[in-house]
Amino acid sequence: MRHPPFNPYAAVVIGVIAVSTSAVLVKLADQAPAAIIANYRLLFAVLLMAPIILLKYRNELKSISKRDWIMSSISGVFLAFHFILWFESLHYTSVASSVVLVSLQPIFAFLGTYLFFKEHFSYGAIISMIIALFGSVIISWGDFRLSGMAFFGDVLALGGAIFVTAYFLIGQSTRRRLSLMTYTFVVYSISSITLIIYNIVLKNDFFGYPLDHWWVFLLLAIVPTFLGHTLFNWAIRWLSTATISMGIIFEPVGSTILAYIILHEKVTGAQWLGGTIVIFGLMLFILSTKRKPKVTISRKH
Repeated sequence: MRHPPFNPYAAVVIGVIAVSTSAVLVKLADQAPAAIIANYRLLFAVLLMAPIILLKYRNELKSISKRDWIMSSISGVFLAFHFILWFESLHYTSVASSVVLVSLQPIFAFLGTYLFFKEHFSYGAIISMIIALFGSVIISWGDFRLSGMAFFGDVLALGGAIFVTAYFLIGQSTRRRLSLMTYTFVVYSISSITLIIYNIVLKNDFFGYPLDHWWVFLLLAIVPTFLGHTLFNWAIRWLSTATISMGIIFEPVGSTILAYIILHEKVTGAQWLGGTIVIFGLMLFILSTKRKPKVTISRKH
């Protein structure tokens, strides 16, 4: 197909709006523990994917090598703990702070490739990383002055960014050998099992939640998980990875606007300043690294 059926830039905009709903939806399920919200988000996603996998990808699923099963399983465990930490952070800090700090994942990804794969940095990448990290310090310092618990939420969000980075780095080679659908199904399944075990150990209640919470769990599986990332994966056929990544950077903007409209969350001066600096730093970072094909800059929110 030479021409896309509709404008891929419009698809990216819709995708950014879709993934921006994630943090707000988590906040709306305020009676459920973070691990339960993550559990049902991934479990419902797996159940929705299962018919397609069984009909179209069954043979590929059967042919997965032992090594790929192991690596996918490790990736799934890291993804589970990414969601636990990130969702938990939203119980302590604002949507603006949490989403901006989780957005630092590309920075951690490049640091990981430097440590484990000896990837070299350009001066532009180093400067942009320093700018983005400086912005995160401004946010964290502002939250620390506001509340010790808000600062704790910031730390959890940074932990979530580190775990999602590990998820991408470990699963990087496996993703090249499996189709997107099969790899995602396997990883989400492992994550779901991990979260079920985690919730059993913590003795979290699996069922005692209001009806509106169940709608939130389902919406998390459909809107940010499928609608958002499906559109990104479709648009990448027509647009560069750097363009998609640049779009995803604006997820914190969308999340903050939605949090203001739906949750009436106000944004502090430190969050405005730090968030703007982080987004600017990430934009420079992607522009300075867009020709390096070894690193995948993406997120699963």
